[in-house]
Amino acid sequence: MFYSNRSKVLLGGVVFSVVLLSLASLVILPPVLAQDNSYSSENLQTRNDFQSSEKIYSLTELFDRSEFGVVSITVTKASEIGDSNSVGSGFVFDKKGHIITNNHVVENSKKISVTFIDGTSYRAQIVGTDPYADIAVIKLDVSPEKLYPLPIGDSSSLRVGEKIAAIGNPFGLSGSMTSGIVSQLERLLPTGVGFSIPDVIQTDTAINPGNSGGPLLNMKGEVVGINTAIYSNDGSFSGVGFSIPSNVVLKIVPILIKEGSYQHPWVGISSVNITPDIAELLKLEDAKGVLIMTVVKDSPADKAGLVGSSQTAVADDIEYTVGGDIILSVDGNEVRKIDDILTHLQRNKIVGDELNLEILRDGKIINIILTLEERPQ
Repeated sequence: MFYSNRSKVLLGGVVFSVVLLSLASLVILPPVLAQDNSYSSENLQTRNDFQSSEKIYSLTELFDRSEFGVVSITVTKASEIGDSNSVGSGFVFDKKGHIITNNHVVENSKKISVTFIDGTSYRAQIVGTDPYADIAVIKLDVSPEKLYPLPIGDSSSLRVGEKIAAIGNPFGLSGSMTSGIVSQLERLLPTGVGFSIPDVIQTDTAINPGNSGGPLLNMKGEVVGINTAIYSNDGSFSGVGFSIPSNVVLKIVPILIKEGSYQHPWVGISSVNITPDIAELLKLEDAKGVLIMTVVKDSPADKAGLVGSSQTAVADDIEYTVGGDIILSVDGNEVRKIDDILTHLQRNKIVGDELNLEILRDGKIINIILTLEERPQ
């Protein structure tokens, strides 16, 4: 993991931790227009149906095209010392009044108000939330003419070094824009609820408290992420921010609108990356793969017969737990670290799918097929 022990998911107020208990997966559907109101996979528009311009806009043009689709969200929450208000961001998803934001922006809310760039405000109600992906959908009862949905882009097409921008309400300063680049892709972001979000976008675009839930935009004016967290030791932006990919939004949001919640698939293991020390102890040629530490009873992993570690060994005065199965590949894709498994599950798997694991056990390579189940509460 690339997080220090002191690092925090500042915008969510949650301390980072190494999360190993299970594997989350999300399925990427073809990109659709944010205005699309038919929330079944059969009716989702493909990118070929999306007649957006391929023009690359200047930052000024980008702001002019997007500002009316970005909102400020004020949330009243109850506490032991009385009610308190916090501010986040969001963006318009469709003409039905659905607004996308972060789950941590609206959780435990008593009252939610949404303010547009022109200063008009409306009450909003929560439609659905997913704490595991830190996504929430709220809804306004307003005229469609008031709503300017932002088009959703394809986050899988992003490249490191690509120019991007964020619009939101840092420190309550409404309608603020910052710009930067994609500084890395496929990061693993702990959520503070026992699971991690894979395939997260890392950016040097300035993101601060109040930006949570706002859009990360490519230079074609498409939403490619939801700004959700920063890496910081002192509470200020230090050049590393994180955004939930838009392709995750395109999978989860329609289900949140329809059902109010999203059910994540589950494997049921704790694991650790193979380090050079572990590779030496196990006499492996390369320090790659994932060592299974424990298998949750009655989980898909347990039912498939995966084996956790049962022995200890010492290297350089450090004790390691060893002896469990080592995952070398999933569905034919090489696994070098935990992130590879999570990203594969997110992009390709849903509950009920089979997962083909290539396992190294007692010096022999075997294949085990397990069936993904719904993540337990």
